[in-house]
Amino acid sequence: MSTIGKFRVIKPEIRVLGVDDGIFKPHTKGFVPVVGVVFRGGYWLDGVMHVKVRIDGFEATRKIASMIMSSPHYKQLRVIMLNGVTIAGFNVVDIKKLSLDTGLPVITVTRDKPNFDEIHNALKKLPRSEERWKAILNAGELYEVSLHGGKSKIYMQISGISTEDARKILQLTSTRSYIPEALRVAHLIASGLSTI
Repeated sequence: MSTIGKFRVIKPEIRVLGVDDGIFKPHTKGFVPVVGVVFRGGYWLDGVMHVKVRIDGFEATRKIASMIMSSPHYKQLRVIMLNGVTIAGFNVVDIKKLSLDTGLPVITVTRDKPNFDEIHNALKKLPRSEERWKAILNAGELYEVSLHGGKSKIYMQISGISTEDARKILQLTSTRSYIPEALRVAHLIASGLSTI
């Protein structure tokens, strides 16, 4: 696996971007707010950015990359974190492409182990299902990560970063819950912007 750059030292105030979507009704048409939250480590909120993506669309990778690179925070960011590889239903983020396009490593985080058979079956009902499935497979191996002294675990997939560095960053930034603060706050804000 190629890495964009191994971290020599992971500073406690590393600037991470957590990206998550809001609440929406499945199997509907329309757009969902996607919010990016910039955190220094797991404690300090530095900025917010947002974009809208189509429910079950196919533009999440492009729109998230554009949101990030047009942000005034872009040059300070060191890592992108996503809540899984799907946004707004099955609008799949190709994390390798996102990493290459932005020049930043990407870590996806899920609290529950994904059931890839169920996901593959659900994708078959959508247009461009094989392209979506390929993007999901492109996320690579699923790793289990222990947090809070082994009291909890989450799962990650990575691009442009070593497993060792990704684990350290997740442990450093998961200060108030079992997911990194940037992701937790991104979800709160995006949910507040959503209209069901």
